[in-house]
Amino acid sequence: MSKYTTGELAKLCGVTVRTVQYYDTRGILSPSELTEGGRRLYSESDLQKMKTVCFLRELGIPLDGISKILSEDNAPNVISLLLEQQEQTLKAEIGERKEKLEKLEQLKSGLRQANEVSVESIGDIAYTMNNRNDLKKTRRTMLLSAIPIFLLEAAGAVLWITKGWWWAFAAALAIAIPWAIWVSRYYYRSVAYICPECHKVFKPTFKQMFWASHTPKTRKLTCPECGRRGYCVEVADENHKKGEK
Repeated sequence: MSKYTTGELAKLCGVTVRTVQYYDTRGILSPSELTEGGRRLYSESDLQKMKTVCFLRELGIPLDGISKILSEDNAPNVISLLLEQQEQTLKAEIGERKEKLEKLEQLKSGLRQANEVSVESIGDIAYTMNNRNDLKKTRRTMLLSAIPIFLLEAAGAVLWITKGWWWAFAAALAIAIPWAIWVSRYYYRSVAYICPECHKVFKPTFKQMFWASHTPKTRKLTCPECGRRGYCVEVADENHKKGEK
């Protein structure tokens, strides 16, 4: 069985020799044996206990509290629960850091694509990034609602072609038209646009938005603030989002 000196134990646990000696004087971690010369020797079990003590100290638990936990009959259960909580905390932190890293990469990509880097353009990019999840939610809702309509129209067309039931397609169309009106209104209420010239966030009229040339992420509009006409970046409408809450 492995035996560790005070120095070896301290090195394996990332603490100082004085810390190990201090824990001994406090009765938190005593050596398994002493040599004839009074040298402390620690076992593998002592090493695991020392790692547990270091972990509890990292959680901010004072030495008196650690001593009480280790003296309990159900100490392994308490420590196991603390380990699970710490694991969940670390996973949450990793998720947050990954999200921040993704935002950083998106910001860098946006800056590379920007013709002119300024405080305003960085603000536009950051605003767009923060709105991305809301836009995804809007588009996902539209897509999910479109699937049954598409299937209904397809079924109506098949029945018309194979059985001559033109009324089946007409019925599907009668359902699809109100849906198209609803989804257009829903989309209009959910989005706004940023002017790349004056950085104004604005909402055009429904008619202006509906007939404007567009790409998946931009739409050609006239900014009501500076009068510039050109492609503006689509973002989630903050006012609409507040109204839903």
